[in-house]
Amino acid sequence: MDRAYGEHNTGANTMKYMLLINAGPADSAEEAEAQAVCEFADWQKFDDQIQGAGVVVASHALADLTTATKVRVTADGERVITTDGPFAEAREVLGGYYVIDVPDLDAALDWAARCPGARDGSIVVRPVTDEY
Repeated sequence: MDRAYGEHNTGANTMKYMLLINAGPADSAEEAEAQAVCEFADWQKFDDQIQGAGVVVASHALADLTTATKVRVTADGERVITTDGPFAEAREVLGGYYVIDVPDLDAALDWAARCPGARDGSIVVRPVTDEY
């Protein structure tokens, strides 16, 4: 077990963080597919490491962006628009996530930096709250 990133600790001294994996912009579907294929081994290695460390609470890759649907609601609660993706507003696309349980933000940032998605895109790290 790589102690630099910590073993999973079910004690009170851990905190959950969500790592939101944003794929970098691709100029074409072919380029996006080529990036994904080239990085598959890196993704598999990272997934094996983070799962093996015992810090993963949940993780999922998201289906292709073309399957997305966006819903907007007016101030009075009426659904007015449902649009099939892809959506042009964002240059980066949310591709998946991990929820991890680690001792602190520094440990979460270490895992985010190791994620292959940080090379061509970005990883947003946010604490998970239990306040709701």
